[in-house]
Amino acid sequence: MTALGMVFRPQVPPERLRDVAVAADEAGLEQLWLWEDCFFESGIASAAAALAWTRRVRVGVGLLPVPLRNVALATMEAATLYRLFPGRVALAVGHGVQDWMQQVGARAESPLTLLREHLTAMRALLRGERVTTQGRYVRLDDVALDWPPPTPPALLAGATGPRTLRLTGECADGTVLTADTGPDALRRARELIEEGRKAAGRDGDHEIVVYLHAATGPDAAARLRAEFDRGTCPTPFGAAGDAAAIAEAVVRLAEAGADTVVLQPTADEPDPVGFARFTAEQVRPLVP
Repeated sequence: MTALGMVFRPQVPPERLRDVAVAADEAGLEQLWLWEDCFFESGIASAAAALAWTRRVRVGVGLLPVPLRNVALATMEAATLYRLFPGRVALAVGHGVQDWMQQVGARAESPLTLLREHLTAMRALLRGERVTTQGRYVRLDDVALDWPPPTPPALLAGATGPRTLRLTGECADGTVLTADTGPDALRRARELIEEGRKAAGRDGDHEIVVYLHAATGPDAAARLRAEFDRGTCPTPFGAAGDAAAIAEAVVRLAEAGADTVVLQPTADEPDPVGFARFTAEQVRPLVP
């Protein structure tokens, strides 16, 4: 069965997160995703609060920009969440937006190398291993977590370009794709991920999470068009309208290989709480 979720957009003030998280939880929504976009809201702090306010919903952060985060600190924070809220946490790491990384003096000359090193070290630490490594960017000297998760969790990575997609297949346990990923692009992404998995001799599950532009309400089409106009993708994919229209787009992504589809409301969504209930109560029953 395809899992369904929604994004709490960081353009919404953080003090509104509690109402959205509680509404999602009470309505039975499976997943609530958060972003750590510069310079809005912390992904880890927001996730911890949302998890504490709720009982069932899985909370994801997609994604944590690795140039901003020392791998030891990122893993300590991740392990704490995994232990406090077992089975309810999904974390993804990624390159981050390079212009933002430049603004804070953290832009890496080789984002791909940094992501590979970060993923490799973070997954080892989460497995409870003691790590010594002297990479180009990640350097650890006899580091091990005192409180690793009892069961090694799946660590996801965000990707867009072919090289990064292959890297997620090699080094991550799942891949998060942007809302500009339509069904055809998703099929191609899966091929590239599988190439990476095959090259690394990986087997087992590899979750594919895809965001989906979505808008509902009387002005849904206009808001979605404006969202597309602000983007950079020449062929954006999304859905505007009632639950049936949005569910149809979700099903198309599921048929193309998405394990989880996360509805991404427009940045100016007027009612995030209502959107959470709409997703759980009206869209979910229409998605196999």
